[in-house]
Amino acid sequence: MLDPTASPRVSPRASGLGVRVSRGQLAFGGTPVFAELGLDCAPGSFTYILGSSGVGKSSLLRMIAGLVPNSKGAIVASDGKPLSGRIAYMDQRDLLLPWLGALDNVMVGARLRGQSQDRERAAALMAQVGLSGQHHKLPNQLSGGMRQRVALARTLMEDRPVVLMDEPFSAVDALTRMKLQELSARLLAGRTVILVTHDPMEAARLGQCIHVLSGSPATLDDGLYPAGSGPRDLADPVVTDLHRTLLGKLEVAIS
Repeated sequence: MLDPTASPRVSPRASGLGVRVSRGQLAFGGTPVFAELGLDCAPGSFTYILGSSGVGKSSLLRMIAGLVPNSKGAIVASDGKPLSGRIAYMDQRDLLLPWLGALDNVMVGARLRGQSQDRERAAALMAQVGLSGQHHKLPNQLSGGMRQRVALARTLMEDRPVVLMDEPFSAVDALTRMKLQELSARLLAGRTVILVTHDPMEAARLGQCIHVLSGSPATLDDGLYPAGSGPRDLADPVVTDLHRTLLGKLEVAIS
């Protein structure tokens, strides 16, 4: 899913936007999902949100993206301005248009906005995600991992300073998932990225700030802030310690 509201020519490294959620509130059918929820993401950081199924992780991302009309609270960038038009959203489904080739799917944001399509830049992004020579293939001619790479290139094509990712690699096998995680860490460096995942190992490898969402109404814990940036080596003691800690937090959250 893409943000269709603004020009894609934004330089994330120049803007260095952080994201702040204050007093976030959301309810469905009279049942509160969040009440007074807060989140503060530093500019250029990878922030991970973990939690049990149904706790509200995807709802939190959609609220930040401005896709939930009945939410309340303040959601702003670190410059104090609204985030509208400065976000790209990558869903756990690739959401490729089945009648368009891979390259045209990468450029679909500009197409929906009625803007000129930069085929040269789109082709360069396809090459970056390892899909040179696949430009004209339809989604049903691509593997699951290849479709997710197209979706990642489409997200990069939007060139937004803030990227929201909702379990973007959950539908692929473990080896492909690891490669896509590493590719994302490299290509999204410098942007402020907020990711939802069920995988504590992914968060331990890539996260710079890691929160667990739990409770009803749901709240975020104080978070973990491991040193350095990902991707970290699986054998790194920092990763194994983080993984163990996160499993413990998740066990407490669902008990």
